[in-house]
Amino acid sequence: MKAVVQRVTRASVTVGGEQVSAIGRGLCVLLGISLEDSQKEVEHMVRKILNLRVFEDDSGKHWSKSVMDKQFEVLCVSQFTLQCVLKGSKPDFHLAMPAEQAEGFYNSFLEQLRKTYRPELIKDGKFGAYMQVHIQNDGPVTIELESPAPSAAISDPKQLSKLEKQQQRKEKIRAKGPSESSKERTAPRKEDCSASSGAEGYERPEEAEEHRMRNHPIWDLFVFENESETTTAQRPSG
Repeated sequence: MKAVVQRVTRASVTVGGEQVSAIGRGLCVLLGISLEDSQKEVEHMVRKILNLRVFEDDSGKHWSKSVMDKQFEVLCVSQFTLQCVLKGSKPDFHLAMPAEQAEGFYNSFLEQLRKTYRPELIKDGKFGAYMQVHIQNDGPVTIELESPAPSAAISDPKQLSKLEKQQQRKEKIRAKGPSESSKERTAPRKEDCSASSGAEGYERPEEAEEHRMRNHPIWDLFVFENESETTTAQRPSG
């Protein structure tokens, strides 16, 4: 759902040369309804419009007060062309809700506005008619609003297809469960005590101990020092 909100000093709607609606100071709202809109979007948009702070307070401070704070009027006009998508230079309106559905939806929007605010201050044009909308913009101040649409407001088919494929890949991965490599990484390691000690193949503990000593880095130095002492002891005195 999209809305163009204009702060006005006055606005009116004429159909076939006859004025059907008019307001003084307040807001003129042009509303575009999309195929994806639901009651959730209606409530969101009504809340945003009525609480939009585009008016000054009594001391003249700008952007301080909403239309409800000031008790001003609101004129709503249904405008499906806000859902336009350009194909080259030609506007396309396939994202707009069809008129037979949109009319009831638009009436629901007006009802929600009147329920939330004061019914006598909510005016509208004539749904589906060819209208002349006369707006005296105050400022000018024009604000564009857009409700968060379902499915993250994705209307681009290519982007939607890409996200669907990503989701399918995620579901496949979840269905397969953890991979073998991840299982190996997370599995606790078992230490091979016999391999680390090098004691396999020996019947007696003494033999295993001797094997460990001979493979120790200090063993060569130990043997060298012992051989030196033996040589010195056997050398005849001069």
